[in-house]
Amino acid sequence: MSGEGLIWLWALLGILLVLPSLPGTIELLLLTLGGALPPRRAPAALHEAQPIGRIAILVPAHDEAAGITQTVVSLLTCDPGAAGYDVVVIADNCQDETAALARAAGARVMERQDPQRRGKGYALDYAFGLLLAEPYDAFLVVDADTRVAPNLVTAGRRVFSQGAVAVQCGYRINNPEASLRARLRDIAWMAFNVLRLRGRERWGLSVGLLGNGFGLTRETLIAVPYEATSVVEDMEYHLRLIGSGRRVTFIPDTMVWSDAPHDRRAGAVQRARWEGGRFRMIRDWTPILTRRVLAGERRLLEPLLELLLLPLAFHVLLLLLALIPPFGPTRLYALFGLLLVVVHVLVAIRIGRGGWRDLLALASAPLYIFWKLTIVRAIGRASRTDAAWVRTDRAATHDPARPPEGHERGRSPDA
Repeated sequence: MSGEGLIWLWALLGILLVLPSLPGTIELLLLTLGGALPPRRAPAALHEAQPIGRIAILVPAHDEAAGITQTVVSLLTCDPGAAGYDVVVIADNCQDETAALARAAGARVMERQDPQRRGKGYALDYAFGLLLAEPYDAFLVVDADTRVAPNLVTAGRRVFSQGAVAVQCGYRINNPEASLRARLRDIAWMAFNVLRLRGRERWGLSVGLLGNGFGLTRETLIAVPYEATSVVEDMEYHLRLIGSGRRVTFIPDTMVWSDAPHDRRAGAVQRARWEGGRFRMIRDWTPILTRRVLAGERRLLEPLLELLLLPLAFHVLLLLLALIPPFGPTRLYALFGLLLVVVHVLVAIRIGRGGWRDLLALASAPLYIFWKLTIVRAIGRASRTDAAWVRTDRAATHDPARPPEGHERGRSPDA
């Protein structure tokens, strides 16, 4: 092959290696810049505001006896505001004392048994169907292993009263000191659950749903029923929301926290399920959003870019591959993309008020990326449409001999 032909070959290979990561790089640039800028003084235009009365906080729970009491107590200590709120635990296919303990702690409990339709999405759809017949103006959803800020209800009611039809608050790790892996996950959550939401809100975009600490108005649920049953039901439902022309508003001044898994095996199961579910959403929704963007619905362009932004570990691998072909333009792009990832993480640590221990933890990131490669097959299995929900054991008090079952809690950021 001639020298000119070889140059064209390397150029073609470089471009092919660049294309899979390009949407993600554009998205990271957009959100890093937006998140680093000062928040807007006035909120973006919302739907017509209406007074918000009583709120129901829903807690989907499957065999959560170990922690449900603490979660209910945390929720019941929130500032109720003028209109008040109720805590409703959905004991979904439970085989333990979750329901009894939740009642004893002061929650209203709904018990659901349906072995063929298991999972958080089914539990929420069931509860929403019943509660819409009662005088609630809005609903908040909190996972069963969660600690919440005391102003969760009042902050949610304030943003709803300003006209928001759906909301999402910040979501952080409760136990970053538990292990190096937990600290790395906390860094990822600073990026995914705080910085990126702040960036989308800065540009007036829908910030997304994280599965924990989100809320919906009655009118939203009537217009867009919560019929999302995949292992990433929050992501699935958000795509349906934005498809209907609605957006999720960020509540920056309140927060929820949950524990990272203590066990390496539990962490692997959790990541495989979440990321497999994300790849399924990429497969199912990319053609739909692409067609609508090409048809002129420009508001769906950012959700499409967000969908195509792979978990950061895989995004970095794609950029490293793009460095291989000796073609200047694609190598420059790959170097820019890698630098952008570093800036994105550092800005996230700053916005999330991280410290020097977070910077030291970043030194182990290459090992974490290698670990992610070891669960690729499990991620592939989890991306199938028939993938089952698998409950993650987070606390060391859980019985390690008991096989995980039931449904996942919340959604992890794409680290």
